[in-house]
Amino acid sequence: MKKGMLALAVFCLMTCFAMAEKAETFNVWNGVAPGNEEGKPAPTLELWKPAEKTSDSCMIVCPGGAYMGLAYNHEGEKIAKFFNGKGVTCVVLKYRVPRREGIPKHMAAWQDAQRCVKFVRSHAQEWGIDPEKIGIMGFSAGGHLTLMTATTSQTPAYEWKDELDKVPCHVNFAAPVYPAYVLEDGSNGPNTGKGNDSVMVKDFAFDAKTPPMCLTHGDADGYSPMGSVAVYHKLRTMNIPAELHIYAQVNHGFGGNPTGNHVGDWLNRVYAWMQVLGY
Repeated sequence: MKKGMLALAVFCLMTCFAMAEKAETFNVWNGVAPGNEEGKPAPTLELWKPAEKTSDSCMIVCPGGAYMGLAYNHEGEKIAKFFNGKGVTCVVLKYRVPRREGIPKHMAAWQDAQRCVKFVRSHAQEWGIDPEKIGIMGFSAGGHLTLMTATTSQTPAYEWKDELDKVPCHVNFAAPVYPAYVLEDGSNGPNTGKGNDSVMVKDFAFDAKTPPMCLTHGDADGYSPMGSVAVYHKLRTMNIPAELHIYAQVNHGFGGNPTGNHVGDWLNRVYAWMQVLGY
């Protein structure tokens, strides 16, 4: 009996250690990030590897937080663990916040995101991923950042710093989740007119490298789902494959904390979409 209890205790201890093991962390920039001051917090990316790898794709995850902070737990780590559970490699980007004065609210984060894609692509062989199966997912402000990264990869967000910047920064698929700041009547906060009669902001280029997308939103979101509708419509006019999920009576921020059988299954919908597209 005592031996059994001891074995159980050892197993539990080993399980706790395994669960507590942190992802590998890398600096996004070699040296100081563009416009950053010495000593300021540096952006990092976390590499989350699945225990049993079943895919050669990689999903970059951008937590939300109004470009003021990062909702790392339920829009970062939990999402990485979901994809790891499906056998998919994941990278969580801790981009620079809060917003910098004198530049667009998303500029520092966009620079970090472009650099992150280059970093991931340059390590594709080492990490066992296909350099042309790199996706990006983001939530709220991170959803806006996802759209910036996916639609504007042919526009450099910063002056090249080193050899890494020769690597392309386009992504191959994207999944914006309740993206904020997409429409003019909500370019810096919740939509004042529910987004019903507003036009899209001019942040996004929708260039030749804009990839297929899966958009997810709640119908009761103050950051209007009409932003996601507008993006879907634009992609459709460009003959870019797109999927759109809008959940009735669902508000902002469900992320990695969904409940019930309704919106609670949204991540599986994104994963099923990835499989349909071969990612």
